[in-house]
Amino acid sequence: MITEELINPKSIVVVGGSNKTSKPGGNCIRNLLNGNYAGKLYAVNAREETVQGLPCYRHVRDIPPTDMAIISVPAPSCLETVTVLAQEKQVKAFIMFTAGFGETSEEGRLLETQIAQVASDAGAALLGPNCIGLLNRYHHSLFTLPIPEMDPFGVDMISSSGGTALFIMESSIRRGLRFNSVWSVGNAGQICVEDVLEYMDLRFNPETDPAIKLLYIESIKDPDKLLEHTSSLIRKGCRIAAIKSGTSESGSRAASSHTGAMTNPDLAVEALLRKAGVVRCFSREELATAGAVFTLKELKGKNIAIVTHAGGPAVILTDALARGGLEIPLLSDAPQAAGLKEQLLPGSSVCNPIDILGTGRPEHLALAIDYCESKFDGIDGIAVIFGSPGLTRVYEAYDVLDSKMRTCSKPIFPVLPSVSTACEETDYFVKLGHVNFSDEAGLADVLTKILKTPSPPANSLELKSVDVPAIRRIIDGITEPGYIAPHLVHDLFRASGIALVDEVVSDRWEEVRDFAAAVRYPVVAKVVGPVHKSDVGGVVLNIRSEEHLEIEFRRLMHIAGVTAVMIQPMLKGIELFAGATYEERFGHIVLCGLGGIFVEIFRDVASGLAPLSTGEALSMIRSLKGHRVFEGARGQSGIDELEFARIIVRLSALLRFAVEIKELDINPLLATDRGIIAVDARIRIEK
Repeated sequence: MITEELINPKSIVVVGGSNKTSKPGGNCIRNLLNGNYAGKLYAVNAREETVQGLPCYRHVRDIPPTDMAIISVPAPSCLETVTVLAQEKQVKAFIMFTAGFGETSEEGRLLETQIAQVASDAGAALLGPNCIGLLNRYHHSLFTLPIPEMDPFGVDMISSSGGTALFIMESSIRRGLRFNSVWSVGNAGQICVEDVLEYMDLRFNPETDPAIKLLYIESIKDPDKLLEHTSSLIRKGCRIAAIKSGTSESGSRAASSHTGAMTNPDLAVEALLRKAGVVRCFSREELATAGAVFTLKELKGKNIAIVTHAGGPAVILTDALARGGLEIPLLSDAPQAAGLKEQLLPGSSVCNPIDILGTGRPEHLALAIDYCESKFDGIDGIAVIFGSPGLTRVYEAYDVLDSKMRTCSKPIFPVLPSVSTACEETDYFVKLGHVNFSDEAGLADVLTKILKTPSPPANSLELKSVDVPAIRRIIDGITEPGYIAPHLVHDLFRASGIALVDEVVSDRWEEVRDFAAAVRYPVVAKVVGPVHKSDVGGVVLNIRSEEHLEIEFRRLMHIAGVTAVMIQPMLKGIELFAGATYEERFGHIVLCGLGGIFVEIFRDVASGLAPLSTGEALSMIRSLKGHRVFEGARGQSGIDELEFARIIVRLSALLRFAVEIKELDINPLLATDRGIIAVDARIRIEK
């Protein structure tokens, strides 16, 4: 519940306000006064007559009716304080700095719940407890510093952690970011990150509202709500980057499938953010860099030109961009290159990076940028590395950069590395309204993340080749939970349009023998029963005769836990993996990657949140580290990526209509010259 009184209160009382700015209540009042808060402002403090020149009351019962209350008193006093203010003083918004609630004990959690209920019953918003407050263009209700420069088209930041919000602001201010609002939700007793996003989404106006959102999330209370409003904001033109912390595991959990063994909370988060179109960051520096990149013109291709007066940083940037899959096209062979070289200093290079030398002047910088903007073909963005060479001041060069960033149609990424020798010039450049990047490799990494983050898909379910009624008939006919029989796996895959290898499953030698003769040797024999067949010696490849098959069949049937033997024709191809698991609150997480016995060791998997579109599935496939294998490495044949993507989409459609499936493995999916075929699969259901 977010009220107008929380956003733009006409009156504020600070309960626990103080003359001592070393206390939260005192520093908050100073921030409100320094921020030129335009409404009525007063304090409650039983020991003071006035607080920083403001009227001060001894008890909350003594104050006049008030829009918003900032609470900075000990936790045991908070319930009574909020009750009086909500029920007697018509307060419709609360910001609670006070800690000592759900983050410390069960007793604290219950008290926090009571306070939130009192606020909700009164129709009041509650931000916190255990937060640093709310900063916007109307009021600076924080008890901390720094206070960034406010701008109606600046960044909106929402953070679970107050301390982290401060440190993100520190990093962002250094880069030149300005802010429209900073929300610290703390324990999120009533208002959580998803609620703030909902508020921003439902009221978003592209003409008047900021389009950049930065998120630091510690707990996702409602994944569907987060997905709905982040993807909606992005479709409306916003750009969002987020850190989600607390996703690692101290140890791997026991699991009965490859998918279960590989799944962790981070894969669910990765799938959610990928589907939403949110750029995933892992550090404060990355998040601030993403925010700075978002303020620039959008990079719409992979070809980057680098203009520099220092060779080393340009090489570092080139390497980092190339690692991320971006291109630094050679420019020296272009017919325009000779004209540029003639106008630069002797010894300059126009290869790309374009090196104008440490003695290059501002006019040389302008010339190189102009060539990249309008004369060299196929350039999508320009990175400019320009610090102080220690010979002259660089104000004129930064004036050139300022002018070009305002007039060029392509994005220009200013890397200004002289944080000491040219700090005054960098501050001057930032005050002109620009961002800057001091580290070229960090910029490259974030550019890569942004380019590889897909747009949120349309909300449509792809059902081509999927027989939904057949899927439901099969699932409804299963009465026992657990791993289902191989023939039922086959039936479900056929209904889903997923091709399966021919096979027979039997404990009778005659049946196995006849099948092998029918499909022709060589064949593969696998045990049915044990989870990890290879671990018990339960997989035999390249069986070329009936005699060999009989020996292996007898041996396999004597392995502990084996109930039957599966026989398949021996196929050759690239081993792929696809699987899915059900995560509480998130739904089905679909995984894909390279398959085979090493899938759990290398863990090169991508995750997506079902249901998936073909575009989402292709994005997952192309994000894999082993993606080059799919393209055909070292003369080997590649795979049909589109067919692989369609299998992933059909798998996600199966899960959409068979929610009883809790784990599913296809390992391997074999990419052969006849198509991609499921060779081995397991499905576990819960009713």
